[in-house]
Amino acid sequence: MKPETAPVQQPTWFKSSYSGGNETECVEAAFLAPGTAIRDSKRPAGPRLRFSGSSWEAFVAAVQEDRMPPA
Repeated sequence: MKPETAPVQQPTWFKSSYSGGNETECVEAAFLAPGTAIRDSKRPAGPRLRFSGSSWEAFVAAVQEDRMPPA
């Protein structure tokens, strides 16, 4: 008897409402069951970064509270 596997869902990618429609420097995100993934919108087949749910929440909170270190 083979074990059943759940079907793999394709992520639904979206851009931030703050992107302003500028196509030159956009990051897309997708919420996944184990966390969040991000990618460069100009290279959708390129590399992706994955974050755990708690790491993504900490990052978003730091951005919202302007606690990001200078670049």
